[in-house]
Amino acid sequence: MAPETVVDETVLRRARAEYLEMPGLRLTSAQAQRLWGLDGRTCDELLVTLTRLQFLARTRDGAFVLSSSRP
Repeated sequence: MAPETVVDETVLRRARAEYLEMPGLRLTSAQAQRLWGLDGRTCDELLVTLTRLQFLARTRDGAFVLSSSRP
């Protein structure tokens, strides 16, 4: 089993800032990967982390949006 990827705090802050600056932002994993210059594994871990923190929500079509129930 591969070791768990740890998402850098700087990347977390940048992703949060992007979503807060543009509340209507909808990104797929591939779009987020390109926007933030991340490899697929790191980007997926970032999106999972932000979803677990209830900062992001995943839509039915797989996009990630700002959660309406964010803390």
